Amino acid sequence: MFGGIFQPTHLILILVVVLIIYGPGKLPDAAKAMGKALRDMRHSFSEDDEKKEAKPNSEELKVANNAAASVQNAPQNTNLQ
Repeated sequence: MFGGIFQPTHLILILVVVLIIYGPGKLPDAAKAMGKALRDMRHSFSEDDEKKEAKPNSEELKVANNAAASVQNAPQNTNLQ
C-alpha cells in the first residue's frame, strides 16, 4: 500500500516516539481514544453510504419520470399481425 515506505524499523521508531511523548501511563488512554475515533469515523461513513443507497438522486428521478412519460404518451400500434 505504501510502496515499501514503512518498514518494521520505522514502525518501531514511531512506537518509541509515541511512548516517549505520552508515557507508559497515558498510552492505554491514548490508544483507547484513537480506537474510539476510528470507530466513530467508520460509523459515520457507513451512515453516509446507507443514506445514499436509501435516497434516490433527484436527477435520476427526473430521468425516470421523463422515460415513463414518453412511454405512456407513445402512439399505440394496434395493427400488429
